[in-house]
Amino acid sequence: MDDDDAMELYYPHVAAFVEDRLVYLYSRRLGQTYVWCPEWFRHAEALSRLDSIWRAWEHLRLDPATGMSVWWRDHADPHMMVLLSPDGPFAGCRGQHSEYTAPPLATVTPPEGLFFDQRDPELRSL
Repeated sequence: MDDDDAMELYYPHVAAFVEDRLVYLYSRRLGQTYVWCPEWFRHAEALSRLDSIWRAWEHLRLDPATGMSVWWRDHADPHMMVLLSPDGPFAGCRGQHSEYTAPPLATVTPPEGLFFDQRDPELRSL
Protein backbone atom coordinates (compact mmCIF):
# COMPACT_ATOMS: atom_id res chain seq x y z
CA MET A 1 0.00 0.00 0.00
CA ASP A 2 1.52 3.33 -0.98
CA ASP A 3 0.84 6.70 0.67
CA ASP A 4 -2.00 7.45 -1.77
CA ASP A 5 -3.79 4.25 -0.73
CA ALA A 6 -3.28 4.79 3.00
CA MET A 7 -6.49 4.61 4.98
CA GLU A 8 -7.53 7.86 6.62
CA LEU A 9 -8.08 7.38 10.34
CA TYR A 10 -11.38 8.42 11.88
CA TYR A 11 -9.76 8.99 15.29
CA PRO A 12 -6.36 10.67 15.65
CA HIS A 13 -5.18 8.30 18.41
CA VAL A 14 -6.29 5.61 20.81
CA ALA A 15 -7.28 8.06 23.58
CA ALA A 16 -9.80 9.79 21.33
CA PHE A 17 -11.26 6.39 20.38
CA VAL A 18 -11.53 5.25 24.01
CA GLU A 19 -13.05 8.53 25.24
CA ASP A 20 -15.45 9.08 22.33
CA ARG A 21 -16.57 5.56 21.46
CA LEU A 22 -15.32 2.62 23.50
CA VAL A 23 -16.45 3.77 26.95
CA TYR A 24 -20.00 4.13 25.59
CA LEU A 25 -19.97 0.79 23.82
CA TYR A 26 -18.80 -0.96 26.99
CA SER A 27 -20.78 0.72 29.73
CA ARG A 28 -20.80 -1.76 32.62
CA ARG A 29 -21.77 -1.72 36.28
CA LEU A 30 -18.36 -1.76 37.91
CA GLY A 31 -17.69 -3.75 41.07
CA GLN A 32 -16.86 -7.39 41.67
CA THR A 33 -17.43 -8.58 38.10
CA TYR A 34 -15.99 -5.68 36.08
CA VAL A 35 -13.06 -3.42 36.91
CA TRP A 36 -11.96 -0.33 34.97
CA CYS A 37 -9.31 2.29 35.59
CA PRO A 38 -10.05 5.86 34.52
CA GLU A 39 -6.29 6.22 33.99
CA TRP A 40 -6.16 3.20 31.66
CA PHE A 41 -3.23 4.74 29.76
CA ARG A 42 -0.96 4.16 32.79
CA HIS A 43 -1.24 0.38 32.39
CA ALA A 44 1.06 -1.00 29.69
CA GLU A 45 -1.08 -4.06 28.96
CA ALA A 46 -4.25 -1.99 28.78
CA LEU A 47 -2.67 0.59 26.51
CA SER A 48 -1.44 -2.12 24.14
CA ARG A 49 -4.80 -3.94 24.09
CA LEU A 50 -6.82 -0.75 23.65
CA ASP A 51 -4.53 0.41 20.87
CA SER A 52 -5.07 -2.96 19.16
CA ILE A 53 -8.85 -2.64 19.54
CA TRP A 54 -8.75 0.87 18.07
CA ARG A 55 -6.57 -0.10 15.10
CA ALA A 56 -8.79 -3.09 14.32
CA TRP A 57 -11.87 -0.83 14.52
CA GLU A 58 -10.26 1.68 12.13
CA HIS A 59 -9.65 -1.09 9.61
CA LEU A 60 -12.91 -3.02 9.99
CA ARG A 61 -15.20 0.04 10.06
CA LEU A 62 -14.68 0.22 6.30
CA ASP A 63 -16.26 -3.21 5.74
CA PRO A 64 -20.00 -2.49 5.43
CA ALA A 65 -21.02 -6.14 5.48
CA THR A 66 -19.46 -7.90 8.47
CA GLY A 67 -16.75 -5.51 9.62
CA MET A 68 -18.32 -4.53 12.92
CA SER A 69 -19.40 -8.08 13.72
CA VAL A 70 -15.86 -9.30 13.14
CA TRP A 71 -14.54 -6.41 15.24
CA TRP A 72 -16.79 -7.31 18.19
CA ARG A 73 -16.18 -11.05 17.97
CA ASP A 74 -12.47 -11.16 17.19
CA HIS A 75 -11.11 -7.98 18.75
CA ALA A 76 -13.28 -5.99 21.14
CA ASP A 77 -14.89 -8.71 23.21
CA PRO A 78 -11.80 -10.89 23.80
CA HIS A 79 -9.63 -7.91 24.80
CA MET A 80 -12.29 -6.20 26.90
CA MET A 81 -13.06 -9.41 28.81
CA VAL A 82 -9.41 -9.45 29.89
CA LEU A 83 -9.27 -5.72 30.60
CA LEU A 84 -12.48 -5.64 32.65
CA SER A 85 -11.70 -8.87 34.50
CA PRO A 86 -11.29 -8.62 38.28
CA ASP A 87 -7.86 -10.21 37.80
CA GLY A 88 -6.95 -8.07 34.77
CA PRO A 89 -4.56 -5.14 34.56
CA PHE A 90 -6.94 -2.87 36.51
CA ALA A 91 -7.30 -5.29 39.45
CA GLY A 92 -5.74 -2.88 41.94
CA CYS A 93 -7.61 0.19 40.77
CA ARG A 94 -11.28 -0.38 41.65
CA GLY A 95 -12.59 3.01 40.49
CA GLN A 96 -9.42 5.07 40.81
CA HIS A 97 -5.90 4.54 39.58
CA SER A 98 -3.54 2.66 41.84
CA GLU A 99 0.06 1.67 41.19
CA TYR A 100 -0.80 -2.00 40.99
CA THR A 101 2.50 -3.70 41.65
CA ALA A 102 2.04 -7.17 40.22
CA PRO A 103 5.48 -8.47 39.29
CA PRO A 104 6.22 -9.46 35.70
CA LEU A 105 5.93 -13.13 34.83
CA ALA A 106 9.03 -15.13 35.74
CA THR A 107 11.32 -16.34 32.96
CA VAL A 108 14.41 -18.49 32.57
CA THR A 109 16.88 -17.61 29.83
CA PRO A 110 16.68 -20.29 27.10
CA PRO A 111 19.81 -22.30 26.28
CA GLU A 112 22.21 -20.65 23.83
CA GLY A 113 21.46 -21.66 20.23
CA LEU A 114 17.86 -22.73 20.82
CA PHE A 115 16.53 -19.69 18.94
CA PHE A 116 17.95 -17.79 15.99
CA ASP A 117 17.51 -14.19 14.90
CA GLN A 118 14.36 -14.18 12.77
CA ARG A 119 15.48 -10.91 11.17
CA ASP A 120 18.47 -12.58 9.46
CA PRO A 121 17.61 -12.46 5.71
CA GLU A 122 19.64 -15.61 5.00
CA LEU A 123 17.46 -17.65 7.33
CA ARG A 124 14.14 -16.49 5.88
CA SER A 125 14.32 -18.92 2.97
CA LEU A 126 14.66 -21.99 5.23
